[in-house]
Amino acid sequence: VQVVESGGGLVQSGGSLRLSCTASGLIFDEYATAWFRQVPGKEREGISCISWSGGSQYYADSVKGRFTITRDRKKNFVYLQMNNLSPEDTAIYYCAIDSERLRVGVPKVLRGSDMAWWGQGTQVTVAS
Repeated sequence: VQVVESGGGLVQSGGSLRLSCTASGLIFDEYATAWFRQVPGKEREGISCISWSGGSQYYADSVKGRFTITRDRKKNFVYLQMNNLSPEDTAIYYCAIDSERLRVGVPKVLRGSDMAWWGQGTQVTVAS
């Protein structure tokens, strides 16, 4: 299984970015997909997740109201639209795929240990 993220970059505070995630080697649309982020020296944070159907979403409090996760089942992509970015959002962002096929809904607690496959990460830097 290969998971690939894209869309990171440098943006000014208050700006927006859209991250994309796709995967091969499995039926991507049968798995919930999540986004995590990590700042060097800090714990990894699970920030958003979308169910395999796209009907359920999870957001961490730190991004709620600013980030939106969606999936395009025709194009086989999951997106994370990030608006009103602040320097505190600077991190490496990882796409991860749930270990449970056809999970009902999304996990109530987003744990890295529940994810089976990970992308290589994409850097997001927000300048003040």
